[in-house]
Amino acid sequence: MNNILFVFLRRLHVPLIVLIIVYAISILGFVLIPGVDNEGNPWRMDFFHAFYFVSYMGTTIGFGEIPYDFTGAQRLWATFSIYATVISWLYAIGYLLTIIQDPAFRSLLTESTFRRNVRRLSEPFYLICGYGDTGNFLVRALSEAGIRAVVVEIDQNRVNQLELAGYRTFVPGLCADASIPGNLVKAGLQHYNCAGVVALTNEDAVNLKIAITSKLLNPSLRTIARAETHDVEKNIASFGTDHIINPFDTFAGRLALALHSPGMYLLYEWMTSVPHEPLREPVFPPKGRWILCGYGRFGKAVHERLKSEGVATTVIEAMPDKTGTPSDGVVVGRGTEADTLQEADIQHAVGLVAGTDDDANNLSIVMTARSLNPDLFTVLRQNSRANDLIFSAVQSDLIMQRGSIIAHKIFAVITTPLLADFLRLARRNDDDWANELISRIGGITGDEAPHVWMLTLNEENAPAVYTILEADKPLNVQNLTTDPHDCSKQLPLIVMLIKRDGDEAEQDILLPTPQEPLQAGDRLLLCGRYGTQNSVEWLVANLNVLEYVLTGEDRPAGLIWRHWTRQREQADDA
Repeated sequence: MNNILFVFLRRLHVPLIVLIIVYAISILGFVLIPGVDNEGNPWRMDFFHAFYFVSYMGTTIGFGEIPYDFTGAQRLWATFSIYATVISWLYAIGYLLTIIQDPAFRSLLTESTFRRNVRRLSEPFYLICGYGDTGNFLVRALSEAGIRAVVVEIDQNRVNQLELAGYRTFVPGLCADASIPGNLVKAGLQHYNCAGVVALTNEDAVNLKIAITSKLLNPSLRTIARAETHDVEKNIASFGTDHIINPFDTFAGRLALALHSPGMYLLYEWMTSVPHEPLREPVFPPKGRWILCGYGRFGKAVHERLKSEGVATTVIEAMPDKTGTPSDGVVVGRGTEADTLQEADIQHAVGLVAGTDDDANNLSIVMTARSLNPDLFTVLRQNSRANDLIFSAVQSDLIMQRGSIIAHKIFAVITTPLLADFLRLARRNDDDWANELISRIGGITGDEAPHVWMLTLNEENAPAVYTILEADKPLNVQNLTTDPHDCSKQLPLIVMLIKRDGDEAEQDILLPTPQEPLQAGDRLLLCGRYGTQNSVEWLVANLNVLEYVLTGEDRPAGLIWRHWTRQREQADDA
């Protein structure tokens, strides 16, 4: 604010000096020019009356000769003063409008407002660097979950879109280069409520710089970075970045999972969904020979995973010399032409991956391939969310939208750290186990993806449960999933994992039974229908509600009602 005032006054000093001089001359003239009172005696105006008269005369809000009628000389001076003050005011106002419209001053004003909004944040927030497709998706998901975010984006048009997005929570945005450490500090990197930094720009080098800056200036922060090449991924990991997400490797891994465990793949998709997302349908990629169009970063990741699954793959690449395409099973071309696809024996292939970095080419590949082989299982890479409508119209079996993949994974990391442990343990089970769990989840959530959240049984997050456990009273999983409004019913809720700190090591209990006893300090991963979390939070925080669930008796809470109940019970006993 001090900088703005200093710049404002420095640029406005000439008009201010002109105004002061004009007013001073006008006031001095009225003081020096003699007048007469009502009785014809000589009279001179003092400085107060002169200042008062020039003030309302110069702003043209009225006119009156005070305290006596003016002489001809005074009226002549008043005429001069009117023109002089009005012209000086017009000059000052015009100069003021010029300053306000100056891009540099407006930028300074915007930055000052942004820094003030960040300083006023009283809740934990995440600093999101980059507001492209991924950043937009992530910020919206965090807003739906009630988590604050602050955005730094180098493109002013995207910052304007942020201001018009209409999120549930206010999201401050700054147009600046996130690779400059000072801009990250302005955005709250060292703010006591900053919970973490997420680097989502389109350039790996910028994401690397953001991660380094975060670890040096605030080592305690959780740092999440996007990396699309393995070299940068290793570089970012070398200095302790908490989470590094490669969208191509992530999708390739999911595709490989869907090939041998469709149920486990669907479980992954449901558990990492964002709020109010529709349930995804199961996919069953066929076994056989696949065709891969494009051998860039995405194509290499998919090819490696398909090869590890024992899937024969024919690669179509327009520039095999530049991309390092394998020497065997390669067809030179883009895949948009029927001749190229026929050369790759599209008629006998079971699956197709359109994985180039051009959305139009990918759409053309899929449409041409389907005309030659309508039974193909198609995987379509989408590079820009602006093409959502036409990609939906193609109705591909799988769509790889890297912004969505990154945002889903980061959202899961931020909101439910225990989810990674659950998915790791889930992978140890077979596909039948996953299908059974999917059936249970689908039965309680309906058409929306499940709401997954964490609960720690400590004094801060679950005071009622903590009180019961500290008193050595038994409490199990079924008690925690009981409906606090009707203890004869169960909430649409599943306890997916209990993480318990033991004497020697942590203990993980996957899908605990309803009779599994709970202990103080347990960390629970819960999965249920949206709205269920409110009931659980009420249950674990209110001792009277928890006692009702445990005993089935609705005991009064207030002192008067308790006293009245005791008297009534004594009267009944008598």
